[in-house]
Amino acid sequence: MVKITVRKAAADDIQHIVALERGSATSAHWAQADYERLAAELGTDRRVALVAESASAVVGFMVGQYVGAEWEIQNVVVAEAGKRKGIGSTMLQEFIALARGESAESIFLEVRQSNIAACALYAKFRFEESGRRKAYYSNPDEDALVLKLESL
Repeated sequence: MVKITVRKAAADDIQHIVALERGSATSAHWAQADYERLAAELGTDRRVALVAESASAVVGFMVGQYVGAEWEIQNVVVAEAGKRKGIGSTMLQEFIALARGESAESIFLEVRQSNIAACALYAKFRFEESGRRKAYYSNPDEDALVLKLESL
């Protein structure tokens, strides 16, 4: 496992987040305006963005939001060179810890049904399938599995 530091994202991290997302075939692809809105909302009461660093380089990020006791993971990307090295697990552990600290009751997310590695990661953390969204993703068109973690 590579040495990873996970911290809350700052506005200066947005350029690195965008670069990672643009280089990932399986991530949710957001418009530039979505990232500008994220930068403006960092540190507010309902947005969470984490970055993973290794050797002072941003190698992953996780973005979510919450309303009350319900949290949602909206986007997760790990740099191609960092996959299968514990970066996703480390970010997910931190996200779950933040949710617990805010008295969350559940965490939701959508994942491409073909993203076997991500599905295995979420299963490791006890996320369970709670639904399916037909043709949720594009490029390529694909269903999304809706996963939920309860009893935090």
